[in-house]
Amino acid sequence: MSDPVTVLVADDEPLIREVLAEVLEAEPGLTVVAVAADAGEAAELAELHRPAVAVLDVRMPGGGAWAAREIRRRSPATRVVAFSAYGDSGSVDEMRRAGVTTYLLKGLPNTAIVAAVRRAATG
Repeated sequence: MSDPVTVLVADDEPLIREVLAEVLEAEPGLTVVAVAADAGEAAELAELHRPAVAVLDVRMPGGGAWAAREIRRRSPATRVVAFSAYGDSGSVDEMRRAGVTTYLLKGLPNTAIVAAVRRAATG
């Protein structure tokens, strides 16, 4: 059996953080190694844990784009997935420029979120 895909979850909403972490942790082959409430904490935890994938809220305190850039700088192998309620082109473009590989809208079925995390992990 291969090593599990490690995941960092970062969102300023406690309920979303908790549910997303539970959904990912319940999946075979995925392990949530850290959960953050803001951009600074996300960057620090990414540097400490070096997850395969970081799932970031776009509009959390400190900014999702800042967190994405910092995570890419501190843990270059980590793939960054944006998870947002906002699908406007400005938000999407900003996150893409920050190194985000996938942009997911909140409200997607759990199976789509899990599949996107798995895809991000494999490049």
